Amino acid sequence: MSQITKVFVYGTLKKGEPNHGWFSKDESGYHKFLCTAETTEKYPLIIATKYNIPFILHAPGNGFFIKGEVYEVDEKVLKNLDILEEHPDYYEREKRNVRSLNGDDEIMNVWIYFIKRFKPELLNNPMYDNYSSNGSHGLEYVSRYNRNQYYNYKQEIINYN
Repeated sequence: MSQITKVFVYGTLKKGEPNHGWFSKDESGYHKFLCTAETTEKYPLIIATKYNIPFILHAPGNGFFIKGEVYEVDEKVLKNLDILEEHPDYYEREKRNVRSLNGDDEIMNVWIYFIKRFKPELLNNPMYDNYSSNGSHGLEYVSRYNRNQYYNYKQEIINYN
């Protein structure tokens, strides 16, 4: 039997968001929504690049307690999420605590995808506590299938020094 783990999603993987279907990419994989939750530490959640991609920057203590969703997933689903997030070369997956927002305040240790090697000036971007592609920020996410394949948007985010 495949190992089951928990993952916290805060951006385009949430219900109703453009990449939620990645949970079902492998039909034999297992995923189950557990609850809404928020991080127990503050982080900067920003929307950046010309494709309006949401990121949590690995800068604990900055920003807000981030709201998202916790899913139980098996190794197949986690592997697909790693492919989407390009872990560990782009986003890096790390275990952190989140608090359930379903009334019981349960603390769960979950995987969260962070950008760790980010350009410091990104900390000057507007920060959010919750993400929706169609949010009041007006920065609608651009699907990977609608992007210029020759443009390296990662250069806007990653600090290569």
